[in-house]
Amino acid sequence: MAGLIVLKPGVDWTATGGLFDWTLEFLISRLSDRQTANHLQEIVDNNLGSMWVSDLPDATQREIVSHWRSGLIAAGQQHLPDTEHKADVICHLQELVDATYSAGFQESVDHP
Repeated sequence: MAGLIVLKPGVDWTATGGLFDWTLEFLISRLSDRQTANHLQEIVDNNLGSMWVSDLPDATQREIVSHWRSGLIAAGQQHLPDTEHKADVICHLQELVDATYSAGFQESVDHP
C-alpha cells in the first residue's frame, strides 16, 4: 500500500507504505503540537495512507516543514537500513523536502 502526503492541492508526494509511515514517525516525536502528533500516530496505526499538511494549523504546517527541511535527510541516512536501495530512498525523501519549496512554504527559523 502506498502513502500520500499532500502539501497543498496540486503538490503532493507518494511513497511506499513503509516509507510513508517512517516519514510520519519522524515527525511524531518532534512535534510540539501533541494533537497533531497523535493524529499522525493514528494515521500510522490504522494504515490510513494519507496526510494533508494543508489541513493542519498554520503554525503546525511551518513546524512540519521546518523539521523535514532541517532533519529528514540526515535521519534517513542515519536510521534507514543499509540496502542497495538506500540511495534511491534518500533521493525520494529529498523530493519531499523539495516539494515543500514548490508548495510555497517560507523559510521558518522558529518553530514551537
